[in-house]
Amino acid sequence: MTPVELYGTPSCPYTRDMREWLEMRGADFVEYDVDADPAARERMREVAGGQRTVPVLVENGLVKQIGWQGRGCTVSE
Repeated sequence: MTPVELYGTPSCPYTRDMREWLEMRGADFVEYDVDADPAARERMREVAGGQRTVPVLVENGLVKQIGWQGRGCTVSE
């Protein structure tokens, strides 16, 4: 089974909230810091149609959720 992908930034508290939720569920996930990793930022933007709001949760190549409970942070270009 392919792990869920979590795209976010350490500076966004909603990334932390989503990570904690995934951990509570025992989900198999990989986290990408889109501020520190330009390749991860580009992958996130490709799969999410240019989205700049984090966190982004991707499962099997499809966006499952953008933001956390209606809130998110905007990342730079």
